[in-house]
Amino acid sequence: MLIWSAACFLLVIGPLVFIHEMGHYLVGRWCGVKAETFSIGFGRELIGWTDRLGTRWKVSLLPLGGYVKFAGDMGPASAPSPEWLALPAAERARTFQAKRVWQRFLIVLAGPATNFLFAYLVLAGILLAFGEPVTPPVIATVVPHSAAAAAGLKPGDRIVAIDGMAIRRFEDIATYTLVRPDTPMAIRIERDHRLLKVAARTGAMERHDEFGNSARTGVLGIGAAAGTVRPVPVAEVPGRASAYVGDAVRTTIVTLRQIVTGTRSVKEMSGPVGVARIAGEQATLGWFALILLMAGISINLGFINLLPVPMLDGGHLFFYLVEAVRRKPVEPAVQEWAFRSGLALLLGLMLLVTVNDLGSAGLWQRLAGLIS
Repeated sequence: MLIWSAACFLLVIGPLVFIHEMGHYLVGRWCGVKAETFSIGFGRELIGWTDRLGTRWKVSLLPLGGYVKFAGDMGPASAPSPEWLALPAAERARTFQAKRVWQRFLIVLAGPATNFLFAYLVLAGILLAFGEPVTPPVIATVVPHSAAAAAGLKPGDRIVAIDGMAIRRFEDIATYTLVRPDTPMAIRIERDHRLLKVAARTGAMERHDEFGNSARTGVLGIGAAAGTVRPVPVAEVPGRASAYVGDAVRTTIVTLRQIVTGTRSVKEMSGPVGVARIAGEQATLGWFALILLMAGISINLGFINLLPVPMLDGGHLFFYLVEAVRRKPVEPAVQEWAFRSGLALLLGLMLLVTVNDLGSAGLWQRLAGLIS
């Protein structure tokens, strides 16, 4: 099982890291920056080759990410160094630091943007190939003593909006409520040709999937009539694919906010070990489940990288925005301090999610059993 999960992890993460770094690489080349290294993984090189443009393409030992090293990009702050200043003018012009701030901004932004683009294309392809499940947002049943019953919702009510968000399909209701357990909501309904506003508070339910994973989810306690799967016209595909990507981003934001505010346990956060386990589980369901998982992880990868945390792409973008406003870079000492702090934060977060993942795998319980 361990080997299977590791193989599935590489199958899922490897391509996503590649397309992320390819985004940086392609826009960097478009801006005239020489790429010295394109690496999948960190540490010692396992295999590699150098192309005619002088870029070293390689696969490295630790498959936990990747990087593109541009010419002159000598430190996390990309600050000019004596070595950079000593370069011939023509060579220095092809370095990352020599580019205008908007070019550096685009090069860094291209990585997360490519992750979003990948997910968008996957979802668009699925919509074109298989269509979209569509169930009218009309309540067919209300579970007794549920959150819906307490709010006065009745069979026949059509849910028009929740918290101001338009509801087009019954499936949208589940998407919205699942990540909001024990949360007040303003539900707008249509009843007997009249629009009414209902105050509700979701219930909280511990759900378990077929692999034994559990999560605390929100539930209203309503059921729908039978739905159908409709073909999606080509003209609607871009909008629908964008909507699915937007829903995934909003779900990530809500979940992160809940963790920060303490309404969701940090134990639900996962890292590489957890992703490997989930990839192995989803792979047993077939290629379609694995592709969907890749699209979801790609969106999360793009979003997380845009957070304004030094060491992540978003941290670099933040400093470029400040530079554009001030018309001069942030002082190197400040950037170095910020990037060191960001590195410490990320290492601490990695330790936390790894402890969580090992706990989910039952390691701590087995160790406790050996001691007792």
